[in-house]
Amino acid sequence: MIRDFIDNPINAALYFLAFVVALTFHECSHALAAYKLGDPTARNMGRLTLNPLKHLDLMGTLLLLLVGFGWAKPVPVNPRNYRNPKRDDIIVSLAGITSNILLAFLATPIYMLTIKHGSNIALVVSWFICAFIQTNIVLALFNLIPISPLDGSHVLEDLLLPVCGPKPFLWLRQYGRYLLIVVLIALNYTGVLGTASGWAFNAFCRVFSFLD
Repeated sequence: MIRDFIDNPINAALYFLAFVVALTFHECSHALAAYKLGDPTARNMGRLTLNPLKHLDLMGTLLLLLVGFGWAKPVPVNPRNYRNPKRDDIIVSLAGITSNILLAFLATPIYMLTIKHGSNIALVVSWFICAFIQTNIVLALFNLIPISPLDGSHVLEDLLLPVCGPKPFLWLRQYGRYLLIVVLIALNYTGVLGTASGWAFNAFCRVFSFLD
């Protein structure tokens, strides 16, 4: 990412800004869902906000600058405050993913309209929106991976805990971060995540093809 800033500073800056906005909406959506379902923990800690400074993690932001992928601070929740702990934990876990998919979908018609204009301003706007759509899709797909501490792991645990018991999930919590590193390397090597996000991006564009 640092080299990208040197080689193509505008493009790299647009992707960095898009990632920050996407992460902010992702975390705020977790906080909002938890609050609506009876848990005020995140709101009381100032996380029910679209201020990115409240959500960004120092190390995650540095890695975003260095390698192009990072993370935000996890939103604190207390499942004991939920009205229906199992159901509500799934809803809160999927809230961030849902917000990213929705943002990508809603941004697509704007992208389709801006690419029709040839002005320099429209070109920069279309670059940013394209980066914003792709970033939101990648963030949503990545968080669906059922490995701790990603959102998908919470959903998997809530669904399978009564069947499998706690042992597999205790193991995933303990070693999930190391397993996630292996998965990240594999995703980068195979390009699966990029292919899947490209397919979703094209699918969204086809929905709004009448604007082209």
